[in-house]
Amino acid sequence: MIFEYDILVIGAGHAGCEAAAAAANLGMKTCLMTIDMNKIAQMSCNPAIGGIAKGQIVREIDALGGYMGFVTDSTSIQFRMLNRSKGPAMWSPRAQCDRTKFSILWREILENIPNLHMWQDCATELIVENKKAVGVKTQLGAEFRAKSIIITAGTFLNGLMHIGKVQIEGGRIAEPAAKGLTESIIKHGITSGRMKTGTPVRLDKRSINLQLTDIQPGDTDFHSFSFDKVERSLQQKPCWGCYTNPEVHETLRDGLADSPLYNGQIQSIGPRYCPSIETKIVTFAERDRHLLFLEPEGETTQEIYVNGFSSSLPMDIQLNALRKIPALKDAVAYRPGYAIEYDYFDPTQLRHTLESKIIENLYFAGQVNGTTGYEEAAGQGIIAGINAAQKIKGGEEFVLHRNEAYIGVLIDDLVTKGVDEPYRMFTSRAEYRILLRADNADSRLTEKAYKLGLATEKRYQRLQYKTKKRDEIIEFIESFSVKANLINEGLETLGTTPLTRGCKLASIIERPQVTIEGIAKFIPALESRLSRLGDDRDEIVESAEIEIKYRGYIERERELAQKMQRLENIRIKGRFDYNNLESLSTEARQKLTTIQPETLAQASRIPGVSPSDINVLLVLAHK
Repeated sequence: MIFEYDILVIGAGHAGCEAAAAAANLGMKTCLMTIDMNKIAQMSCNPAIGGIAKGQIVREIDALGGYMGFVTDSTSIQFRMLNRSKGPAMWSPRAQCDRTKFSILWREILENIPNLHMWQDCATELIVENKKAVGVKTQLGAEFRAKSIIITAGTFLNGLMHIGKVQIEGGRIAEPAAKGLTESIIKHGITSGRMKTGTPVRLDKRSINLQLTDIQPGDTDFHSFSFDKVERSLQQKPCWGCYTNPEVHETLRDGLADSPLYNGQIQSIGPRYCPSIETKIVTFAERDRHLLFLEPEGETTQEIYVNGFSSSLPMDIQLNALRKIPALKDAVAYRPGYAIEYDYFDPTQLRHTLESKIIENLYFAGQVNGTTGYEEAAGQGIIAGINAAQKIKGGEEFVLHRNEAYIGVLIDDLVTKGVDEPYRMFTSRAEYRILLRADNADSRLTEKAYKLGLATEKRYQRLQYKTKKRDEIIEFIESFSVKANLINEGLETLGTTPLTRGCKLASIIERPQVTIEGIAKFIPALESRLSRLGDDRDEIVESAEIEIKYRGYIERERELAQKMQRLENIRIKGRFDYNNLESLSTEARQKLTTIQPETLAQASRIPGVSPSDINVLLVLAHK
């Protein structure tokens, strides 16, 4: 039987869900294919969304009209804003979610999007005609034809799980691997490799002595992931912290001979920034303890995720080691941790739209591009979905630049630099992170989404209202003069130096001890303006305060971004035969020939291409 669609998405993880939703919302007849419809948007590892830089990505997805932020807020059982002791460029939202409710809500959303169908099956073969992807064949014997195909298969392609010497084929525990698809793709010249990730043991909370742990409550302020107001209706839960100890480490060391990571059983590369517990005790041998977080998997379940104890050691070693921790002395497990190896494809063979340079109309998003994390996957998914739809409609490519979004940084890093380990986003990867804050993702991206047709009129009008009111507050603060004798008592109350003469209110707000809300108590004219902001007061005031306090840093980064944009505007794709440019270094000729950068700016970010090589290309480009 043959089914026909505009867009076919293979895999219903976080990348696939956002890709399918975006494509369907842009008017494409879309099919989302998954091995198990009961595992849609499954949180395969940590039951949490967000974190350092990842939280910014989720807010960007939300600003673009995606659903991850909404689903997270709706199923959250704890919310925290990380890094509040640092500047706003480092603030990162993070939420614990109810794993089951998260998946159920995603399925409910997908099943009610017009133009979006779902099919439970496993794609086994990519159909390519005239170097164009035109469909897939499935395990059930069906054939799907589509104008564009998006591969978002996560860890399922030839997935192999390891628990000590035990090896089980599968994409996730108790779920089968996807066989055949990788082989049908690489025969057309696309390069694949193997990567590894892992997950920790799950424990029964009733067996844990929580009195011997440090409790970690969530935040209760106005912050959230979605720019729409979403009520946190689930019961909010704490997390708990405890530490490993020398006895734990000794038990783990005794088991290293049976560790797939150290006995040669696993050959692939794992995530550097989320190492297994056995990697930690080897790499950081001088440390006698490591922090573990005990995180609830849901509102009502007893299941606990042991964050920081990812492992592929034999299950008896995992449990024996954990039981050396006083709080976990009587720990009972639901299942052990395991490592999983899977296929990925070289992302330097992709365009910034995430379309393959080798097979037209074929897109890749998520862990198949060598990334790790739900958020990185979802960010790629929405971009792939948008671009697949735009190409079919004859619209412009949708590409986010490095000064516009963390998603832009992520994709540019992938297609320009490639990966040699699972890629994880950090704020340090973004050179313009003061511009790419969590609080301003809607200002950066919602108008773009509105023009595409993804952001609703209501969302766009709310952004305009917020921007207008924020600018009015900033204008008032910059123009309002305060007198020393009327404000000094308030300044002393706030713990800052009194004035010797009058000044503009903005210069007071710039002080680190002073906030707009704090000083408003002593300035009736300001409090009157703030009181008229209604339910949006907190969000608007925070946005205005960041703009005032960090104006100099923001302007400096904006100027740097504008300078780099000049190189972004110099397109070099197809203009040079790099192998014949002897004035370039040998490494630069090789890298430029392989990657074929679109712009001079992209060329400048390729490892091995030096500033002198860029100067050569700049001179030739002007000629």
